Amino acid sequence: MNYIEVIFSINQKEAYIFDLLAQQLSENGFESFTNDTQTFSAFISENNFSENTLKETLHNFEFAGFDSYTIKKIESKNWNEEWEKNFYQPVVVGNKCVIHSAFHQNVPQMEYDIIVNPKMAFGTGHHFTTQMMLEFVLETQIADKQVLDMGCGTAILTILAMMRGAKSCLAIDIDDWCVENAQENILLNNINNVEILQGDAKVLTKRRFDLILANINRNILLADMQIYANCLNASGQLFISGFYVDDAVLLTAEAKKMDLQLVDTKQNNNWCALKFSR
Repeated sequence: MNYIEVIFSINQKEAYIFDLLAQQLSENGFESFTNDTQTFSAFISENNFSENTLKETLHNFEFAGFDSYTIKKIESKNWNEEWEKNFYQPVVVGNKCVIHSAFHQNVPQMEYDIIVNPKMAFGTGHHFTTQMMLEFVLETQIADKQVLDMGCGTAILTILAMMRGAKSCLAIDIDDWCVENAQENILLNNINNVEILQGDAKVLTKRRFDLILANINRNILLADMQIYANCLNASGQLFISGFYVDDAVLLTAEAKKMDLQLVDTKQNNNWCALKFSR
């Protein structure tokens, strides 16, 4: 699958503005974001890209100055190269888990060592939402639980859950590249008892889980909250992220309708993660 990169010049804008822009773009199909001192880039699959939709999003964005951008087509075979170029350091989470790619050297020794060779930038462990979800998994008793990883991406959450003793895991993503990459990373880490499916929450008919992990975005989480609740066993838990702090109230209210109680909250750079229990 080919991707489109939309490149914006930063011009010394405040970092939080790019977080807000990322939120708006993610609601219109953009899947990952990177930035350095001079540019901010947003990535979307070529099949989902519409420049008219992009222009409308930018026109309605509360901050000006984003009407100038460059569109670049990226061949899928270049994703590993792009990731290596932009993310050259391993990620350490909770002083217990290290995430790195095969090309990394001098990787710190941790209790959990995860190898991820991603097809795109998101899901490497660098994003705040992924890190908060990993922290929840590290803090939670996972042994012998049946786990669901919705929007699995690189399967990084699945891998950590299985390393921490989960009985089994079902990993689901709507994109074919995610399914392929998840399978590759599961093999890289010698993980067993994982089923990987392509699709969305509608494939979950009659499936039940002790723990559901969903790092997606606000709109999908709201739309699928009822399905998640129906799939949880008694005393089951739901961990969600992929949204901003301001969205937490809305998501908590929706979860409460499903008899899911908020038990913990994490925040990092205006991103948020929530832990619910039945």
